[in-house]
Amino acid sequence: MADLLFETDTNQIPAATRSGMLEMRDGRKLRYAVTQAAGRPLHGTVLLLHGRNECIEKYFETIADLAGRGLTVVCFDWRGQGGSSRMIRDAMRGHVDRFDDYASDLDQVFRDLVLPDCPPPFYILAHSAGALVSLLAAPVLANRVRRMVLVAPLLGLPGSPFGIKCIRIATRSLSLIGMGRRYAANSRYQVGGRPFAGNPLTSDPARYMRNIDIVRHQPQLGLGGPTVRWVSAALHAIDRVQHPDFIAGISIPTLIIAAGADSVVSTPAIERFATQLRNGALLTIDGARHEILQEADFYREQLLAAFDAFIPGSDEPENTTATEPAESL
Repeated sequence: MADLLFETDTNQIPAATRSGMLEMRDGRKLRYAVTQAAGRPLHGTVLLLHGRNECIEKYFETIADLAGRGLTVVCFDWRGQGGSSRMIRDAMRGHVDRFDDYASDLDQVFRDLVLPDCPPPFYILAHSAGALVSLLAAPVLANRVRRMVLVAPLLGLPGSPFGIKCIRIATRSLSLIGMGRRYAANSRYQVGGRPFAGNPLTSDPARYMRNIDIVRHQPQLGLGGPTVRWVSAALHAIDRVQHPDFIAGISIPTLIIAAGADSVVSTPAIERFATQLRNGALLTIDGARHEILQEADFYREQLLAAFDAFIPGSDEPENTTATEPAESL
């Protein structure tokens, strides 16, 4: 049953979807959805891992696209957001103590939901912070996941190295003196979200308003800005996955897709990271903003074409970069 999920006139729950709540080791509960493959032949199961301040409903369109490709799709809300357990009293603050908690949740989702109930082989399609968690969990996932596609992974923030260093020191210091649960910036929760004009996420007004409407209808799914501790934990996780020894241990064939016009995460940092992977490929989609799966068709279809070429695929990936100029839509 899909009674834990919410739909609007422009955002319907995909067919053959069931949902539930999965209890984690610490008692927190994650809301999940499993959508059966609609197309043939069958190709296994893909875990669709979204980013910070996102929820399952935002990916109904992508879930239907993947199911039509013969993939069973598993999607869940990370702890502290969407329909999953919130972490602190102020439910609208995006908080986590450490990114290892996300990685542990991903491991348990595999153990308790994916491995018992979903057809192999297994793949990952992850966005932004979800892609960072996937990299963090890669050593554990190596014997389970055949391939990963990471979209605009959170591997750095825009700005000067000096500025990022100051953020790292400030958030770590504030966390140590008990201020980790405060907002990292003046970014309190707003039900209506930001207006479309000037948004850094997508150039597609219809998809943008569709996603805004999800939270307007179900404000409990929304989230404000990250806490000081969340930012500190994210920067620590970025440092860990970028260590040469950690990179050398990533054995899962991985396609990284960067957004050429990304102002949320650092595209140069993503491209530098991709060149160090021993079994990785890079595609940069020129002109695309941060949320490529929510982007205009011109950009989104490039991502889906790359996904189709890589998954289920059997050839080892090669480094590629999209060089065609992007159109404004």
